[in-house]
Order: sequence, then structure tokens, then C-alpha cells
Amino acid sequence: MLAGAVILTAFAAAPHAGAATVTVQVLDAAGAPVPNAVVYAEPTGGQAVPKSIRQAEVEQKDIRFFPLVSVVQVGTPILFPNHDKVRHHVYSFSPAKTFELKLYSGVPTSPVLFDKAGTVVLGCNIHDQMVAYVQVVNTPYFGKTGMDGRVRLDGLVGGKYALKAWYFKMAPNEAAVEQPLNYQGADMTASVTLSVKAVPVE
Repeated sequence: MLAGAVILTAFAAAPHAGAATVTVQVLDAAGAPVPNAVVYAEPTGGQAVPKSIRQAEVEQKDIRFFPLVSVVQVGTPILFPNHDKVRHHVYSFSPAKTFELKLYSGVPTSPVLFDKAGTVVLGCNIHDQMVAYVQVVNTPYFGKTGMDGRVRLDGLVGGKYALKAWYFKMAPNEAAVEQPLNYQGADMTASVTLSVKAVPVE
């Protein structure tokens, strides 16, 4: 597995009526689109960071986690419903969030609070093939790329940001790729090239 990222560029496009958007294209080392990449913009110019906290879910179905990759803001509660006919034992030993949901079926009585930024790797103590990822970020400006490797970040206010990109095939404990971004309120596009090989979405 190759690690890291090599290129991150951004340029402004002509403004248009309505809310402006930062559109980010993520490519792998071979130039192929990267689905399931997390992209987020952290304010660095003193802007107030609004809280946009809504409960999220990572379900268990067909002896797998869905979605494979999630991204949430710090302080988000995540519920782990089990829709399989067998019980699961969900856990994480990641520094950003260590927890256990011991053998259970159905819906847990309460969600798990993800209160620290970082990468959280999820597993099941019963089914070793079950793995998923939660990227916890310090900003409400985030998204996940689709099949075309693109994602739109909406709602940014003018100012300076660190535009970051992370992919679950990056080396363990590798930091997200970072590029300064001076957002002026007009539509922008950015291109990120990661030195990893993209894997297809199943």
C-alpha cells in the first residue's frame, strides 16, 4: 500500500446566484476517481465554527457494517443498530474513541458519543471480516466522495481554511492531506491526488 498524498490544488470559478459551493475531485495515483474519500474544510482564520450535530447511524446487515466509511463532527452520537439475525459485538480500540457494545441484537438503548477528532476503526469481536471507519472532524464542512470521486462542501463562509482529504486505504495513523484554502465566497473547485490505489465500492 502506498501512503500519503502528492497533489492538492484549488482554483476559483466564476460566481453565480445562490449559495456557493466548493467542489472537490479526489483521484488516486493512477488518476482514477476515489469513492468513499472524506473531504473537509477546517476554519483557520478565526471564523466561528457552527455546530451541526445530528445523530448518525452505522448499521450491521448481512454480516457487514453500512456504511463502510462515515464522517461526523466532534460531539456526534452514533447509533449501531443490528439488523442481522445473529448477535454482534461492536468495538473500537482507536485512540479517538475506545468503546464496546457487547453481544446484542436489535437497536442499542443509547448511541455512542464520538467526542474526539481522529480516525476510528470499527470491528466485531465475533465476525473478524467486519470492518468500518468513522472519521471524526472539527468542522461542520465535510462530505464523502461518490462513485465519481467528487464531493460538494456547502455552507462555508468567507475566510481561510485547511482543506483536508482522508482515505481509509491510507497508512494507519497517517494524517489527512492538507492544503491552505482562501475561500472568497464564490464557487471553487479543487483536485486532490492521493498516492493510494482506489478500491471499488461494493
